[in-house]
Amino acid sequence: MIGVIAVANVKLFAKNHKIFDENMETDIEFHNEHPQTTDNPWKTLSIKQVYDNPWIEVTHREVINPSGGPGIYGMVHFKNVAIGIVPIDQDGYTWLVGQYRYPLECYSWEIPEGGGPAGRPVIESAKLELLEETGIRARRWTQLLEMHVSNSVSDEYAIAYIAQELEFGAAQPEETELLQIRRMPITEAVEMVMRGEITDSLSVAALLKVNEWLRRGLLDVNFFDERK
Repeated sequence: MIGVIAVANVKLFAKNHKIFDENMETDIEFHNEHPQTTDNPWKTLSIKQVYDNPWIEVTHREVINPSGGPGIYGMVHFKNVAIGIVPIDQDGYTWLVGQYRYPLECYSWEIPEGGGPAGRPVIESAKLELLEETGIRARRWTQLLEMHVSNSVSDEYAIAYIAQELEFGAAQPEETELLQIRRMPITEAVEMVMRGEITDSLSVAALLKVNEWLRRGLLDVNFFDERK
C-alpha cells in the first residue's frame, strides 16, 4: 500500500510541477531541467566604468532584471584568459605550486596557473606559465577543460591542459611570485582536493577531471594500471 501511495504522489508531483514547503508556507515553482528558452532575459540600460587596470575592468550597470524590474549589476571583466596546467610524468607524479594569495589572506596550493594575454595563442601562454613556475617543458599537450570561474560577477574564462613527456630546468617566477614547488603522486593531489586542502577552483576542476579521465582510461599513461 505504501508503494502505491508513493507512486501516486510522484505522479501528482509530475502533474502539478509544484513543490509546497509547509515550513516556509510558500509555493516553489518546479523548474524543468531544460529551459524553454535560452534567450537573454536581462536588459542593460547603462554601463559605467568604475575601475580599470591592466588585468581587470569593473563596471556598474543599470539593468532591467528577468522579472521586469529595475536593478543594478556589478561586473568584473578579465582581460586575460586564466590558464592551468596539470603536468604528469611517466611515474604518475604531478607538480603543485604554493603561494600566498593576497585577496584571501591565506596560503594556497594549486596547479601551475597564470594569465594569457589577448593576441597570444593560449597554448603558448600555457607553455610559458609552466616553464616560469616550475622550470618544466612538455612535448605533449592535451586540452583538459574550459570553464567560467565565477560567472555570477565576472566573465573570467579559463582553459586547463595536461602536459606530458616532460623536460626539467630552472623555474623563472615573476617578481610578484614567491613560490614553493611540490612533486607528488597525482592521486595525492586529488586527495588534497577531497580533504579540502586545495580550494582554488581551476585546480579543483582540473585535478578531479584528470582523475576521472584516468578512471575511464581516456588518458594515455603507463602508470595507471599499477596504482589500482
